[in-house]
This record gives sequence, C-alpha cells and structure tokens, in this order.
Amino acid sequence: MKKLQITCVALISLAMTTFAMGAEFSDGSNAKEFGFIDEEKATFSGKVVDILCELSGDCAETCGSGNRLMGIVRDKDNTLVLVLKNAQLSFNGPVHDLVPYCNKKVDVDGLLIGDVESYNAKFYMVQFIRDAGAAEWKKAKLWTKAWKERNPEATGKGPWFRRDPRVIKQTEAEGYFGLGHEADEQYRVENQ
Repeated sequence: MKKLQITCVALISLAMTTFAMGAEFSDGSNAKEFGFIDEEKATFSGKVVDILCELSGDCAETCGSGNRLMGIVRDKDNTLVLVLKNAQLSFNGPVHDLVPYCNKKVDVDGLLIGDVESYNAKFYMVQFIRDAGAAEWKKAKLWTKAWKERNPEATGKGPWFRRDPRVIKQTEAEGYFGLGHEADEQYRVENQ
C-alpha cells in the first residue's frame, strides 16, 4: 500500500509539473476572487475523473464514491487539472461536488491557484459546476452537508474541525501540533 501511495504522489507531481497555466481560461468566468498568490479565474469544460484511476489505472466504481481525490481532464488541451478545493470559505475539499459527475463531461468555473515561479503548477478551486452545456450552475458547496451526515453526533457551534471525531481523537493522542502534549505546553508557555 505504501508503494502505491509513493507511486501516486510521484505521478501527481509529474502531472502538476506539466500542468498548463490558465490565463486563457479566464474569459467568461464569474468566479469570486480570494486574493491568493497567482490566482486566475478559469472556466472550462472537461471530464471528471478519479485521479488515482487516471494516473495509475487503479480504478474504483463511481470514482471511489467520495474516498478518492478527483480531477478534471480539460477538453481544450487534455490536461489533468487537480481539483483540491470547493467554493466554501473553510477550505473544504471538492470530492462530494464532483462525485455525481464521475466520468461525465462538465463545465466548471473557479480559480486556478498556486505559485508558478516556485512550483510550475496550479491547482483548481471549483466554485460552480454543471453538466456540460446545461443552463443552470450549481455552487460547489456540498462538503459540509456530507460531513454533517457522516457525523450527526458532532453538534454545536464553531468550525467543523473543532467538532470532528477524527480530529478530536488525533488531537487528544498527539496534541495540536502533532508533536505531543509537551510541545503544545512549551509553545503555550513561550507565546503567552
């Protein structure tokens, strides 16, 4: 399994290295700008794919049903665009917005984000999605709804990650920085 993960990381890195920049895709975009480094509005058409399947041939039914990273193979230049964020402000993933379109043609509107000078790569923040050629856009914001359905016991106020059972368990075991509770305490004392 670890070998497969390393192979996938290498393949994704290769895909990002050859990633075409997106200035040519900004015409007609209605995406909201966030002020990120080198962000570009980008709207385009393409096919929604399971990244692992696309790069390695390890394919799962319905693109992994929400358990795999997703992307879009852009029609114009056959580039695999890594979609790493949806339109929600809390920096949630796009998988739940993309799974219903697994292996289907879509139109998307959003932002290409990344530091091209340092990494020669950008990832995509999908804000709107629709079936290719459809009239109505859907806002890409399904992650929180899916999280609430998976975690009905995580009620209360505040951001989801403060109530997520997996995050709470990990924090209790390893501390807030993942370095242990002693490191958390040292930081607290040094930064009062």
